[in-house]
Amino acid sequence: MKKIFMSFMLVLLFLVTEIPCFGGQTGFTQEDRERLVRLEATLKVFMEQVNKRFEQVDKRFEQVDKRISELREDVNKRFEEMREDMNKRFEQVDKRFEQVDKRFEEMMTFLWMLVGIFTTLTAVVIGFAYWDRRTIIRKARDEAIETIEREGRLKEFIKALRAYASEDEKFATVLRSFGLL
Repeated sequence: MKKIFMSFMLVLLFLVTEIPCFGGQTGFTQEDRERLVRLEATLKVFMEQVNKRFEQVDKRFEQVDKRISELREDVNKRFEEMREDMNKRFEQVDKRFEQVDKRFEEMMTFLWMLVGIFTTLTAVVIGFAYWDRRTIIRKARDEAIETIEREGRLKEFIKALRAYASEDEKFATVLRSFGLL
């Protein structure tokens, strides 16, 4: 501001000192003095207007700085809110992943249980079939022998052979070797 004022004063001083030289007059006249007073008044009004304008510009800059600061604070606040919101969303996503992992683990445990149950059932069925087969075959054989002995002529045939063996010693030795005597 002072630089502008000093430059105007230098221009004014130059004009005041140089203009009379061009006219050929050497001293100040009343008209020069009045012109100088008017020039000073005009310069004073001009300087006041310039000062007012600079004050307005300064106020405007202060307002702009204030608005920029407010906008910066608002943007920072928005970013902070977005960051908090994103963190909340990430926490929700992490919780969801944990839930999915837990669910997957539960399903795998359930599948292992099913595999164990199926394996056990299969082993039991095979064991039961083997036991049943052996039991039925043994029982059927015993029943068949019993039926043959009871109903058949084999018993009477064995009695006849034993009676003959009592007479023939060689034949008795053969029956003893087979466990029939």
